[in-house]
Amino acid sequence: MAGYRVLLLDGIDPAGIDIIRATNVIEPIVHDKISPDQLLGLIGDVDGLIVRSGTAVDRELIQNAKRLRVVGRAGVGVDNVDVDAATEHGVLVMNSPGGSTTTTAEHTVAMLFAMARNIPQAYKTLQSHKWEKSKFKGIELAGKTLGVIGLGRIGSEVARKCQAMAMNVIAYDPYINPDAHLSSGLELVDLQRIFEQADFITVHVPLSESTRNLIDKRTIAHMKDGVRILNCARGGIVNESDLYAALKSGKVAGAAFDV
Repeated sequence: MAGYRVLLLDGIDPAGIDIIRATNVIEPIVHDKISPDQLLGLIGDVDGLIVRSGTAVDRELIQNAKRLRVVGRAGVGVDNVDVDAATEHGVLVMNSPGGSTTTTAEHTVAMLFAMARNIPQAYKTLQSHKWEKSKFKGIELAGKTLGVIGLGRIGSEVARKCQAMAMNVIAYDPYINPDAHLSSGLELVDLQRIFEQADFITVHVPLSESTRNLIDKRTIAHMKDGVRILNCARGGIVNESDLYAALKSGKVAGAAFDV
């Protein structure tokens, strides 16, 4: 008989649910979609909570979770979990930093190709029975400079894949000694050089006070004309109003976001 009850939200993969059920000591309670009021009504009767990015585990929720001992975040970032409140109430917060590395890195590269070759725009016109081949010619990636901001698991994997495509990859990470010798041969530079030299810029950092609006009208002004920007990390890192203005003016040639 199960001795613990764990609430799983936001569409946790069935394979993960099966692993929990197979323990025979944990009862999985699955709700892919649930309202905040419903969640408040359930949280007081569970020992564990597993979420993705769709559920806000805030102070009010934690205060009502009298039995809760652990919050598991199926993903890297824990910005949707009030870690301070959890700590105050003795609730352990865990993430799974390696779980989405390959998926997110491959998705970033897919977005890179789509942006370079204008695939979404071309597809849209094709749906209207138009064949505007010359209009959506695109550009080659080989020989272009990619600036990677953040060399964690995902940023490093994106850099490795793009080096294999003959791109010139430069990177910035404040937590890595700029004089360090990387086995990949990747060149570490300061942020200003990323802005000045990169044809493509991809962001792989968490959202914090130091990274909020990291890319805005001030930093965009230092970038190459026709730069292209990717963000598969978090919203808020790029000031979207400033980006929109730069896209309208032509300073930024393209943007691909999934945040």
